[in-house]
Amino acid sequence: MKNYFLLDPDVVFLNHGSFGATPKPVFAAYQEWQQRLERQPVYFISHELWDHLAYARQQLGNFVGVPANDLVFIPNATFGLNVVARSLQLGPDDEVLTTNHEYGACENVWRFLSQKQGFRYIQQPITLPVVSADEIVAQLWQGVTPNTRFIFLSHITSATALTFPLAEICRRAREAGIITVIDGAHAPGQIPLDLQAIAPDFYFGNLHKWLCSPKGSAFLYARPDKQALIEPLVVGWGWGEGRTLTFGSNFLDYTQWLGTNDVSAYLAVPDAIHFQEAHNWTAVRAQCHTLLTQTMHQIGELTNLPSLYPSDSNAGFYHQMATIPLPQLANTEAFKTALLEEFKVEVPIVTWNGRHFIRVSIQVYNTPQDVEVLLDALTKLLPVHRSE
Repeated sequence: MKNYFLLDPDVVFLNHGSFGATPKPVFAAYQEWQQRLERQPVYFISHELWDHLAYARQQLGNFVGVPANDLVFIPNATFGLNVVARSLQLGPDDEVLTTNHEYGACENVWRFLSQKQGFRYIQQPITLPVVSADEIVAQLWQGVTPNTRFIFLSHITSATALTFPLAEICRRAREAGIITVIDGAHAPGQIPLDLQAIAPDFYFGNLHKWLCSPKGSAFLYARPDKQALIEPLVVGWGWGEGRTLTFGSNFLDYTQWLGTNDVSAYLAVPDAIHFQEAHNWTAVRAQCHTLLTQTMHQIGELTNLPSLYPSDSNAGFYHQMATIPLPQLANTEAFKTALLEEFKVEVPIVTWNGRHFIRVSIQVYNTPQDVEVLLDALTKLLPVHRSE
């Protein structure tokens, strides 16, 4: 499957989780949409685009398990949080509850708004190693107070690659009258996604990562009874008295059209879905998970450091991406640079809670030979740190 991707063949790419990688057939479809737009931009945007977007949303809705009119395309997950968080009416008596596992850019959104509006942004610690899903829920609920109005969580975290038990968290939040806002940046394509079963109030996810769509493709989902809360992040033709509904609802009109923009990445999303369907992605995920589990064990044997996840690899706490403990490093940037420049390994080094980790992603193009190169590099770069 390496031949399907445009990745540099001289680099061992174990960092799919950061920005993804697009297969050649999907990238070709993306470029064809760009060419169609350029051949007759006025007619394409004025007469063709809306039907194409509706089809793409329908395919995406089928993929994530919700009606097409309850989701919109957006450029990336951070954009999605800005749409939601800036729409919410929060004041000094309100609290937004989160964990200490969240993505920095999204945390900046909440902190920026809390400084302006006066609400409290509370990080509830979720300890590692993971014990059970029930324990995660119990730890999170220790941070719930009568002032908790929103819970913000990653579906799969960036720093620790931990999958949170969202269905139970969302169920308990609904019972308590708390609105859930979920960052699904790493979920679509890495795990089967059924938003109807999870039942969040708001969910945004990247499609350019594990679904392998072109860069600049993501989505925002809002439950029908919460869509009225959404205000346009970019005010344009979709807002105002006397306008003609372009997409059929305020939620879609407010969020789907940002002005003149290259929406080719959105239109290529069905091609990414079909590519994975054609290559039996259920089996691909399982194979990648198996190789990742082996990699975790091999690095653990090298460092003699315990895993962050339960010993049962099928417990559902990690999938194609895992964060693996390393000994403390003198300089994480120098270590990452050495991996790339000396061994041609592209992989992120993560600092979380003062500890150092390596976050390994295994995608369809990765092989056991790629892992051997990584292990060789770690063996040579970590000998003075390694526990005997």
